[in-house]
Parts: sequence; structure tokens; C-alpha cells
Amino acid sequence: MSDGVEWAIHLCGVLAAAPEGRGLPGAKLAEFHDLPPAYLAKHLQALSRAGIVTADRGVKGGYRLGRAPSKISLLDIVLAIEGSQPAFRCTEIRQRGPCAAPPSACRKACAIARAFRQAEAAWRQSLADVTVADMYAAAAEESFDDKRRREFGAWLTAALR
Repeated sequence: MSDGVEWAIHLCGVLAAAPEGRGLPGAKLAEFHDLPPAYLAKHLQALSRAGIVTADRGVKGGYRLGRAPSKISLLDIVLAIEGSQPAFRCTEIRQRGPCAAPPSACRKACAIARAFRQAEAAWRQSLADVTVADMYAAAAEESFDDKRRREFGAWLTAALR
């Protein structure tokens, strides 16, 4: 999984803090995360295509969540950034080399592919069970003392102007 997923989740957490209906400029989001604007723009486009964020143009424009933070799962974000391809793709290595298995012996997926399919299903379900609202609440509780809350509030107010 790319670091783009991590940035996208953090980005959605910041957008969850914005007042409903208010967008944050992409440049301000890049500044907040200390990222190059072009790098962040690529991820914002992927999130926009998936309906996770929406973009409004104009003086009061910017990016905002496309739906309530409680309706966006971490899996939604992963799929938007990484796509829906499985992490493990069996290439039927067992049918190669000097002791290759014949196709007739490979009618069902091998034990390796089955194990990865099961693990990925559990991983995806785990991510589907956690929302941006859950992550935002946990981050606010675990990472924000009073001073950091004030600093974030001041940054957010300035970014919304």
C-alpha cells in the first residue's frame, strides 16, 4: 500500500473538522501536511472521482468531504487511492519449472492464493468497519492536547478565509 493512502486518510480527517459545507483550498491542505501541492492534488483527484471529496470553485471554494465522515470508511479511501485489485495476484508458479503441476491439478486456487484471499477479505472488512469519523475522534483524543487544539483551530479558521 502506498503512502498516498495514509495522506488521504489524514486529509479526510482535516476535512472532517471543517464546518459543514465549507471547503479548504488544496494549497492550504498541502501546507498543513507539508506536502508538494501537485502530490496532494493527485490524491484529491482520486478522492474526488470516488465521491469522497468534492471541489467547489471560487473565492470560498475548496475541497470538502462528499458525504458525512461517518459514511466514509477507510476501505473507501484505500479503494479510491489504490484501486480494487487484490494485493496478491496468483501467477500459477506451481505450473512452471521441472516439477510443474499439470493444469488438471490446478483447477482450484492453491493454498497460498486461498490464504491470501481470506486474509485480504478480513483486512478489507476491518477497514470497512472504521470510518473517517472514528479516525477523527481517535486522533483528537490521542494526539491533541489543549495547545494543539488551539493551534489547529486557529489554522483552520485562517484556512477557511
